[in-house]
Amino acid sequence: MSLAPTELENCASKYAAEAIRLDSQGSRNNAIQAYQRAIDSLVKLVQIYPEYKLNKIYMERASAYQNRVKALQISNTLDDGVKPGGIYNKNTGGMPSIPKRKEGNQDGSNLDLGELVMKDKPKVSWNEVIGLDDAKRAMRESIVYPTIRTDLFPLGWPRGILLYGPPGCGKTLLAAAAAAEIEGYFINVDAASMMSKWLGEAEKNVSKLFAMAHKLHDVEGVPVLLFIDEIDSLLGNRNSEIGGEVRVKNQFLTEMDGINDKSRESKLYVIGATNKPWSLESGFLRRFQKRIYVSLPDISSRIHLFGQYTKKLRMEKALKTEDLAKFTEGYSASDVKDICQSAQLRVVNELFESGKAMESEANIRSITPSDFREILKMRKPSVSVDMLKAYARWSEQFKAL
Repeated sequence: MSLAPTELENCASKYAAEAIRLDSQGSRNNAIQAYQRAIDSLVKLVQIYPEYKLNKIYMERASAYQNRVKALQISNTLDDGVKPGGIYNKNTGGMPSIPKRKEGNQDGSNLDLGELVMKDKPKVSWNEVIGLDDAKRAMRESIVYPTIRTDLFPLGWPRGILLYGPPGCGKTLLAAAAAAEIEGYFINVDAASMMSKWLGEAEKNVSKLFAMAHKLHDVEGVPVLLFIDEIDSLLGNRNSEIGGEVRVKNQFLTEMDGINDKSRESKLYVIGATNKPWSLESGFLRRFQKRIYVSLPDISSRIHLFGQYTKKLRMEKALKTEDLAKFTEGYSASDVKDICQSAQLRVVNELFESGKAMESEANIRSITPSDFREILKMRKPSVSVDMLKAYARWSEQFKAL
């Protein structure tokens, strides 16, 4: 009879914590045994659930532990007077360092959130968000207006906002622009990092993340936008869940309810971003009162994007951004940037191949319409038609501007 997934996950976490404690104390042989038990638990977990999304992370963790085992074995060999081939640092024995924990804690519960989040007051204007007028309006009425005139919102305002849509269309930029206008803190965290940083610690990371946001808001008295990218990594609906994921979801639910139930004066917001809104569990959607579709740029937006990205490039006068916009229907904002970058690389490559790149008088030629035509033959949109249809279907059911 095989162990339940929760037991395997807990075993791996326990053995890993024990191994790191023994390792830090210099008890190499015992540390090796504990690392090996953690590896065995992780491998077994992957074998039982071969389709599980976090298998890659678990195998990376197992590989890191295996490398540490090899390093400890080499260290033991060096102490026994046998010098292996190769070059090594005499101070460390060539050993890779283990992750450092805060003093007095061996389970990672004192993990520094600075490793997981970027905290700042961004300097981003709405002018930098090209197009997306509906999304900008929804963000401003949910975040900016309540901050300026709290008295106009006797029923409160949304504090949970979901931004969904194709990748590379400006979800992070939207959130940063809102934070900049209200001069608030912008805490940017990748949900996948929360899940993988320390095995079995994800729910504690969620709790500490929200505690950080509350502290900034309550102590410093400024608005805080907690932006969680790839939020489906935390709240996604999966066929087989490991025990830790259930705990993470419950913890996130508790934290969101705490924010929504706070006084109407609170200006702490949670903004989730996802490219796969259909993977979110329906029970979590109501915590995000605003669900905003961040769509592909229309032709007007693409004209502005091409204008923005080509203004620093040497362009042939005959080349019009309007024409470029017409030929890039279905391309994302990041696709447009990549196309312009590829055009520049094309002429730079020619200069180097000519052998004149190092000559001080060498001039780079202007980018021509044919450069863009050749690039578009090889570069297709990053978002498929089927994905766009999926976004449209989901929006019909759940969109909430």
